[in-house]
Amino acid sequence: MEYRSLGRTGVMVSEICLGCMNFGNQTPEAESLDIMDQAIDQGVNFFDTANVYSRGISEITVGKALQRNGKRDRIVLATKVNGRMDDDDILAAGISRRHIIEQCEASLKRLQTDYIDLYQMHRPSANIPIDETLRALDDLIHAGKVRYIGSSTYPSWRVMESIWVAKELGLNRFVSEQPPYHLLDRSIERELIPLAQSYGIAILPWSPLARGFLTGKYKRGEALLEGSRFATDVNRNPAMQRRAEQHFSDASFDLLDVVIQLADEKNCSPSQIALAWVNSKPGITSSIIGPRTMAHLVDNLGATDVELDADDHERLDAIAEPEVAIVPYYRGNMSDFRPSEYTWL
Repeated sequence: MEYRSLGRTGVMVSEICLGCMNFGNQTPEAESLDIMDQAIDQGVNFFDTANVYSRGISEITVGKALQRNGKRDRIVLATKVNGRMDDDDILAAGISRRHIIEQCEASLKRLQTDYIDLYQMHRPSANIPIDETLRALDDLIHAGKVRYIGSSTYPSWRVMESIWVAKELGLNRFVSEQPPYHLLDRSIERELIPLAQSYGIAILPWSPLARGFLTGKYKRGEALLEGSRFATDVNRNPAMQRRAEQHFSDASFDLLDVVIQLADEKNCSPSQIALAWVNSKPGITSSIIGPRTMAHLVDNLGATDVELDADDHERLDAIAEPEVAIVPYYRGNMSDFRPSEYTWL
């Protein structure tokens, strides 16, 4: 396992970050705890969750795991805030001072910890000035409840705005950004990654496997796998059918064919090729995996042993054009986001 600096902080985190969204919900609690223990044993020291994941269940499960194994101090623990936590309360969402401080306290209790290593804004908000958000986060840092702050799925201009406002007001600034990034969507290479490299911001890609598409389990021309995240989204919201059709395009499958060919040549899985590709790109700090089972974890961690040479990158670039999104992810506002309605692909 390779360790890289979390932006300009000097805190060293594993090149694989354990995403905990499924824990306690899609993954039963007992297996979730075992997965976290195994990840730590294999060198992972970076966990990522959010208050909105199953409305606190993920955080509760992570807290139980770290209490059981006694390894909280060895983990860089990240969580997020913004998503709606109560359908009947207009105040229970967003990145206002009120909601941030309220939810930080709630996350600390669920995680059974005195501090959060990295507290991230789950999405930007067009209705809340960035200085309101940054002042609240700065207060949490000074209170010792948060060590560092970051953003998730912020466009480049908003990241730059946050840096400028923090400088003008003398506040702590974001040290990381968590964007979607994978072979089907390379758009962050155009502006976000150069910005991050210039200002010492860690890039923590989410969905490096394009929600499972790059594992190779989907086949060209076949129906969506029952129980898959794509099928679940379409069943919950028929309007998602169009987005699913965009994702499962000929261009996407042409790329997947090359990924599978490389996996066969290197005697590894397609998901390991996709993860190794993300972690080999300039400016990337740690890829966030989201295993649902122990087998998923074992497979994903195997990516750290896969090396891609210049020829491999050229073959992938020929299909996945740099700086271009074959299937861009939804980057909407999180104000009305509900954990049962994952509406982006």
